[in-house]
Amino acid sequence: MVLELERVTVVSGGVTHLYGVDLRLVPGAINVLLGPTQAGKTTLMRVMAGLDRPASGRVLADGQDVTGVSVRRRNLAMVYQQFINYPAMTVYDNIASPLKLQKTDAADIRRRVNEVASKLHIEHLLERRPGELSGGQQQRCALARALVKRTSLVLLDEPLVNLDYKLREELRAELTTLFSDGKTTVVYATTEPLEALLLGGYTAVVDKGRVLQFGPTLDVYNAPANVDVAAVFNDPPMNMLTSELLENGDALLPIGLDVPVRRAAATAVGTGACRIGIRPGQLRLAPRNAHSIAVPCLLELAELSGSETYLHLHTRHGGIDLVAQLQGVHQIEIGTQLDVYVDPDELFVFGADTHLVARPKVQEVAYGAH
Repeated sequence: MVLELERVTVVSGGVTHLYGVDLRLVPGAINVLLGPTQAGKTTLMRVMAGLDRPASGRVLADGQDVTGVSVRRRNLAMVYQQFINYPAMTVYDNIASPLKLQKTDAADIRRRVNEVASKLHIEHLLERRPGELSGGQQQRCALARALVKRTSLVLLDEPLVNLDYKLREELRAELTTLFSDGKTTVVYATTEPLEALLLGGYTAVVDKGRVLQFGPTLDVYNAPANVDVAAVFNDPPMNMLTSELLENGDALLPIGLDVPVRRAAATAVGTGACRIGIRPGQLRLAPRNAHSIAVPCLLELAELSGSETYLHLHTRHGGIDLVAQLQGVHQIEIGTQLDVYVDPDELFVFGADTHLVARPKVQEVAYGAH
């Protein structure tokens, strides 16, 4: 299905939730809606599904205007972050329920339920009731009920957010496999940049009721259109320093450094005010190469998160707060004075209007730098 939103605005109770959104989903692919809580992702999905009617604008499905057409008359399925299953029914009957409403032949129902249950590894649970299942199994049941309909559009609103990390990884991998045949247009909402990268496909960065940028996921990550996109598509957010481009191609940073950005910003033009973006994963405890520049800092806080360490730093010149994302576990005493290193070739340059002027020529495919 080719689904397109044209200048869609949503207003509720005098509050505007979407501002003139234009978005054309890529058919047969995973389209990620990435943004913080209350960015407008769920509202977008509800408009796509026909659950909400926009105050203005149109929704087109394969070129046909379906604005306001009831969800019951649309060929789509939607899965929410909550486990929505019928508690009195078995898993089999939960999955089969939409097919029974469509008066599908009993033999076809049995075949399709068994097929989707097998793909989601819950075929051995079909005779149980949802209350007897774990959280991950309940969400698989809800997913199976949506997928068994074989709709051309599937909307997944943060479907894995309530699961533990391991289950999320398993189900995310299963979802990408399930939709790899290109027969279904998928919309997947998430607040997590890493999840968007793992899902691949295409990503729309959403914030404050607007779609800021849309394109292939890696392209958006590697070339954020502006400062706002860079802030959303990074966790922790990109370090952003107010700076000034000089005639010699250097950037004058407020941490007492002149950084030669011409290698990283070969297309930058003009001089004057700008912002320099540094991803937390691009701050290191050792030089990356001969071009790396030391930034003297004071360690204010160190956080361990799985196999990564986050250092909250305060620069000794200029008093700027920075966050460094390090691979592995690092035990450094709070209050330690240390140098972190930045490679000028990895810097992002945003102009005075906050739009991207230039980006690193070569970017890491993985989230963060190693």
